[in-house]
Amino acid sequence: MWNLCAIFLSSFFFILLTLPTTLMAGESEIKETYENGTKILEDLTNNAHELQEQMLEEILRRNAGTQYLSRFFPSGQADKQNFKTNVPIVTYEDIKPYIERIANGETSSGTSGGQQKLIPITTESFEKGWYHHFLADIVIEKCFSVSDEGKSLSLYFSKPDMETPSGLVASPYMTFYSKTNIFKTRLAKFCLSPIETILCLDNKQSMFCQLLTGLLQRDKVVWLASNFASVLARTIKFLEDYWRELCCNIRTGYLSDWIIDPGCKNAMSLILTRPNPELADLIQQICEDQSWEGVIKKLWPKIKYIRSVCTGSMSQYIPLLEFYGGGIPLVSPSYVSSEACFGINLKPLSNPFDVSYTFLPNTAYFEFLRVNKDGGGKAQETRTIDKPVDLANVKLGQYYEVVVTTLAGLYRYRVGMF
Repeated sequence: MWNLCAIFLSSFFFILLTLPTTLMAGESEIKETYENGTKILEDLTNNAHELQEQMLEEILRRNAGTQYLSRFFPSGQADKQNFKTNVPIVTYEDIKPYIERIANGETSSGTSGGQQKLIPITTESFEKGWYHHFLADIVIEKCFSVSDEGKSLSLYFSKPDMETPSGLVASPYMTFYSKTNIFKTRLAKFCLSPIETILCLDNKQSMFCQLLTGLLQRDKVVWLASNFASVLARTIKFLEDYWRELCCNIRTGYLSDWIIDPGCKNAMSLILTRPNPELADLIQQICEDQSWEGVIKKLWPKIKYIRSVCTGSMSQYIPLLEFYGGGIPLVSPSYVSSEACFGINLKPLSNPFDVSYTFLPNTAYFEFLRVNKDGGGKAQETRTIDKPVDLANVKLGQYYEVVVTTLAGLYRYRVGMF
């Protein structure tokens, strides 16, 4: 029987898609990030090659002894050259058996039965991800300066956790994050939605209560946010279906009977405290308008921007958000996936169709496979002609597929096309 900690993720502390709910990112590091944000960004981008070399060196130093990596270094020489020569570029299907062995506690050969991908994450990789979230905040704050003017209507939703056969808890990233102390600590500072409404597993009740909170405190909303533009599209459809009932709640001061989640009921009892027919009439007048063009700006008159990932597959929602937003800037703050944090948008005011992300070199080791010039087709894998290139060697005008190597246990993993 192999040592579980040495199968894939290395010998330091690890979990599978979840962490203890007591996790707190380093407060001193967060404070330093806000105070010295510009300098940190300059250092990261100006020293990208050096930091990438250090990143790979650190990964190999820690993880070369794992059972996955050690077989590629028979001589024991775990350096960059041997890494690039011997370690294969892989997809999720290639590493799926290793992850399943962790999930199954080395006792089962069963498959995941079509479930979502399980991606390993550690305390360190999680903290790095939110460190870059703070850097993105700094860039946006320089453009809009809203932190002291109001709060966000940030639409977050939770899904049930899943326990693997070995007892590890697998969870969607946002569900996990909403349970951490760092989220709960920061939530009251920037977000109107009560934590109870976000943790509610019934997304319909959660959506209703979050929107009701946002409408009741409409003059406090200075930005609208969600993880993905698709969530905002779903929010607009929900508002179209339920604005009359929301107005009824506001007018009477009573919460709808079908809101039965105890957390939602308790949270809303502190917000929906009295009848407010004047506000209900105003919202009704806005929503009864023949055209909903600019409805977001009308409902939340102090809003300065909409924050959500609008790139890649999410770009299909840009016209819809531009129509309902009525000219409110759409900001795609960062490019992040379950596998790694890639980069942030240093020009938040750019056209949403023209957004580019600046890779930050201290979260993972990045390589790039050149693909056809139009972005289509499969990556060219011929080693003698198109070997993967490092971050410092990508060329303008070329299309690439990104390959990541992380401290959490992904080695030369093909993430896919940007």
